[in-house]
Amino acid sequence: MSILYIIATPIGNLEDITLRAIRILGEVDAILCEDTRTTAKLLQKYEIQKTLISYHSHSKLSKVEKVFELLEEGKNLALVSDAGTPCISDPGVMLVQQVREKFGSDVTVIPVPGPSAVISALSASGLPSSEFLFLGFLPHKKGRETLFKEIAVSERTVAFYESPHRIVKALESLQKFAPGKKIVVARELTKIYEEFISGTAEELLAHFESHKDTVRGEFVVMVK
Repeated sequence: MSILYIIATPIGNLEDITLRAIRILGEVDAILCEDTRTTAKLLQKYEIQKTLISYHSHSKLSKVEKVFELLEEGKNLALVSDAGTPCISDPGVMLVQQVREKFGSDVTVIPVPGPSAVISALSASGLPSSEFLFLGFLPHKKGRETLFKEIAVSERTVAFYESPHRIVKALESLQKFAPGKKIVVARELTKIYEEFISGTAEELLAHFESHKDTVRGEFVVMVK
């Protein structure tokens, strides 16, 4: 019986990886990854040499069929993303779904837990997190305004990912629809310039206006 491991990898600091993940990455027959160059850097740090197979949102059907062939041959594979936990706001979910549909119980899918940007951000935000709503990356256009209206009336903490190109627009939308809500923005998690900023949307917009050099990296936005 083949195994497909879903392995969480560091979101920034390469030391944030579990001993179990390192062991399994060294044992599998091949590693499926978004960007082979990114994964190669991680493997190099831990002196792991493995066959890397590119798998991402634009992968063709032939790539999926290759994965199926390897599993049918009894190979054990690992699926990783560039950073964090695969299949969470990540195209890996499509592969896992296809594997489960094709092989059923003939292939075991095993999660190897570890770093997650949204969990890391919530843990240090100071916002209530016994219940929270995670929205992943918000759509660029269709349905975007509707989501901000839902955030405005939510009684739970709401978290979503945002890019440096859209963080200001997101805060402007929060200022429009949820001006009284408390917001915590986490950026560059686990990296040298890691930062948490909190306040209202208006206060955060003023902050980034006066600190334009910090509008970079990946953002986790949390609203309560």
